[in-house]
Amino acid sequence: MIVLDAYALVAFLGAEPAAPEVERLLRGGACVVSAVNLAEAVDVTCRVHGLALDEVRDVVRTLTLGGQLRVSSADEASGWRAADVRQSHYAKKTCELSLADCFLIGAAASPGDQIATSDPPVAAVARSERLQVIALPDSTGRRP
Repeated sequence: MIVLDAYALVAFLGAEPAAPEVERLLRGGACVVSAVNLAEAVDVTCRVHGLALDEVRDVVRTLTLGGQLRVSSADEASGWRAADVRQSHYAKKTCELSLADCFLIGAAASPGDQIATSDPPVAAVARSERLQVIALPDSTGRRP
C-alpha cells in the first residue's frame, strides 16, 4: 500500500512539481490517505491554490469511486498511535510533525507500506519506524 501524505495530494490537486509522480502512484490503484491528511490537503488546496471546495471534492470522489484512492478513517486506536508518534518524535526545531503527519505515520501506515512525501521530518520519522519512503519533490524540486 502507498500512503499519501497531505502534500502528495496537494501536489496532485494543485499541479505542483510532484503532480506527475503522484498521478502515476494513483494510477497504480493501491493508494490510501488518512481522513486527517485529506482534511489538511483540502484546506491547503483551497486556501493556497484557490480551488473551490466542490471542485476538490469532485476530484477526490472520482479517485475514490475509481478505486485509485482509499480514505482511511480515524478512530480511537489510530488517535493513540498518532499521539505515540508525536510524543516519540516531535521536536520543535528539528522534527516538526503536524498531527496529520502523526496520523499518517502512526495510524495509516503499516509495516511494508510506502509513504509518499516531500516532507523531510515525515520521511525521517517514517524511515525510523521502518516504513519505506517514496521521496517526492517539494515545490522547489528538493526531495527528502
